[in-house]
Amino acid sequence: MTSPLADPPSSSTPPAVQPHSLINLALQGGGSHGAFTWGVLDTLLADGRVRIEGVSGTSAGAINAVAMAQGFAEAGSSADIGHAHEAARATLARVWQGVARLGSLGAMTQGLMRMLLGSWPGEQVGAHMIGNAMSQWLSPYQANPLDINPLRQLLESEIDFDAIGRLSQPRVFVSATHVRTGRAEIFAGRRLTLSAVMASACLPMMFQAVEIDGEHYWDGGFSGNPSLLPLINACRSSDIVLVQINPLKREHTPQSPHEIMDRVNELTFNASLLSQMRTIDFINRLLADGRLQEGEKYRSMLLHRIDGGTEMEEIPASTKLSADGVLIDRLFAMGQESARHWLGRHFADLGQRSTIDIRRDYVGAMPRGF
Repeated sequence: MTSPLADPPSSSTPPAVQPHSLINLALQGGGSHGAFTWGVLDTLLADGRVRIEGVSGTSAGAINAVAMAQGFAEAGSSADIGHAHEAARATLARVWQGVARLGSLGAMTQGLMRMLLGSWPGEQVGAHMIGNAMSQWLSPYQANPLDINPLRQLLESEIDFDAIGRLSQPRVFVSATHVRTGRAEIFAGRRLTLSAVMASACLPMMFQAVEIDGEHYWDGGFSGNPSLLPLINACRSSDIVLVQINPLKREHTPQSPHEIMDRVNELTFNASLLSQMRTIDFINRLLADGRLQEGEKYRSMLLHRIDGGTEMEEIPASTKLSADGVLIDRLFAMGQESARHWLGRHFADLGQRSTIDIRRDYVGAMPRGF
């Protein structure tokens, strides 16, 4: 079987499939685990039954969002949506091929990356990087004074941000964390630049804060992973499909230092999502009870989720900074299979009902009367 990293998808356009459903996508961040999201997007685009109105992404989710949007921008005003979908699949493949190449560079670059990651062995990079750098009191301003980030050059060569900013559909929203206030900053339209995406993916113990218009930003996962608000306020569709790559739960309590740091990583980057889900659940219940009037200000949202299930839980969080081609291939295939399974079970639910239990999965037990 040919590796998905070997060649971009075929340019042949699959036959149109009716009916179509308009959805919004919310793409979580998670380093190289974003290859799972690539697989999900590839399958949704190839299937042809969904139209994507808006996409909100953080960190790796932001990279997937702009890569997909680049395909739509390249297709231009063509009435053939299948052509746009194939162009988006091809751009996603090229970007992830580039990521895999970064993971197979020569000894000099690997040495630089080990320095940036605190000299941990490759398989232990990730969650442990933070503790190691902190223990040596070494910030990226000392370890990486030139602020070298190979991802910047890759995105600069592949993505036309001016063209993406002019797209009417899908609309792209990228979130980063404002360092001074801790608030989520949403970049869209003309403000959606290479710097905005680099800010969204800026892990503060690896890279210097990204400066935009005199303000400094870190990884968007701290404040909105991903941010759902722009999909609610700026898009018409009530269906939000969340592509979740950070597991919500673990069956066993971590005990080793490595396991503990992995779980802390997951909890940190899921916290903002849980908060947003609680708010959506609260508003949905007020609308259902008639205590709020549905209209321009408030509307009921239909939530859906595509995740890797127990198979994704078997992949340690510490591999998020590994650009190993075998890992990326595996995650891509997992994303494809998860999306196919979700479409088979839930496509007919789009526009009709939520397919996740927000209270059970994201809110937890509530006191009686809430």
